[in-house]
Amino acid sequence: MSDAIAVHDNPEASRFEATVSGRTAVAQYEVLAGVITFTHTRVPESLRGRGIANQLAQVALTSARGLRVIPQCTFFSSYMRRHPETQDLLTPEGRVLLEASPPE
Repeated sequence: MSDAIAVHDNPEASRFEATVSGRTAVAQYEVLAGVITFTHTRVPESLRGRGIANQLAQVALTSARGLRVIPQCTFFSSYMRRHPETQDLLTPEGRVLLEASPPE
């Protein structure tokens, strides 16, 4: 994993962001009725392999405490499978998605 990278929530764009070397990695989400659905994670090719997606997920899920989570994004499903301490956030639908996604 890389050194700590600043990740922040950009609620106007409905995404968590990390900008490194002028490039921005994002974890997109939707919030409705107390549920946050993570829909897509994108890390530019030049930033891959540095643990940025993991840091996006960690910060996003920590920020999601108080909400329920649906990990539609395959990266978030994978992350939550590897980090059982996050699974208490899952909605029933989120649990089904987590169980249905292929293991790494």
